[in-house]
Amino acid sequence: MKIGIIGGAGYTGGELIRVLLRHPDAFISFVHSRSNAGNPISAVHRDLAGETEICFTADINTEEIDVLFLCLGHGESKKFLSEHSFPTHLRIIDLANDFRLNIDEVRPEYNGLPFMYGLPELNKELIQSSMLIANPGCFATAIQLGLLPLAKAGLLKDVFTTGITGSTGAGQGFSETSHFSWRHSNIQAYKTLSHQHVPEIQQSLKQISGKEEALIHFIPWRGDFTRGIFVSSQLNCALSKDQIETLYHDYYQSHPFTSIISEPLFLKQVVNTNKCLIQIEKTGDQLVVHSAIDNLLKGAVGQAVQNMNLMMGIDETAGLQLKASYF
Repeated sequence: MKIGIIGGAGYTGGELIRVLLRHPDAFISFVHSRSNAGNPISAVHRDLAGETEICFTADINTEEIDVLFLCLGHGESKKFLSEHSFPTHLRIIDLANDFRLNIDEVRPEYNGLPFMYGLPELNKELIQSSMLIANPGCFATAIQLGLLPLAKAGLLKDVFTTGITGSTGAGQGFSETSHFSWRHSNIQAYKTLSHQHVPEIQQSLKQISGKEEALIHFIPWRGDFTRGIFVSSQLNCALSKDQIETLYHDYYQSHPFTSIISEPLFLKQVVNTNKCLIQIEKTGDQLVVHSAIDNLLKGAVGQAVQNMNLMMGIDETAGLQLKASYF
């Protein structure tokens, strides 16, 4: 498979390059960057020194590639696609939020084709036949994977969720809350009950349950670490813990990257992997579902490559058997 990347200088672009360089079936044809055209990739992503001779380019040649990844800022993908024309055989995976939400219950389109919401654990068969993918958000991925089995069983009403994310979730651009002296030994709640990922979460839960959206009351936190997301969702549920765990095992048995564990969950189990790990706790009628992912992999690039594998009809796990950064 020949791959093109638009916007390769940021966190997601660099992480995508790292994964694809080790993918057994992928060849990177070009990496586009307006600000770094002509510079070696390793001059920006310095850990890639000695691993690739590719330079960033300002040219976009999509005639001979199979898949185009858009690693642009939110709001830029729609503008980029409106300014360019691409061959009909080209598969496009957008990592921004431009095409995630339905418009009047209909999937957004490009050139007459719909963008499929790219959560494999929800839409695997549809992804396999799609040409355009809207990759989910990072918090949205972690929260949805923690709730999908309950939604399918019609057990969701009010859900109270807290989640903490690493600094890479804010992107590579400098801001007051992203530099070391602010993040170190510090946490902060932000976008309380108004995070941009809530609508796509509710959209997916409604899709799988067939009911009106469950109410997600979400408080996100900025953490004093680099990467990873840890989420805890609390709700009322009359089922026993064993019944709930069976529900989850049954739902995820055909999804290789999501697993249910019985021991207390911690972030380092998933950092640098495409996994989502889930732990169930229950006291009386109060159910807590913990879920953890790497925000740059299962929450972004790893999931995008997983979607590419499904679209291209190859092993879903190809290039994604990654080792956790455990110590």
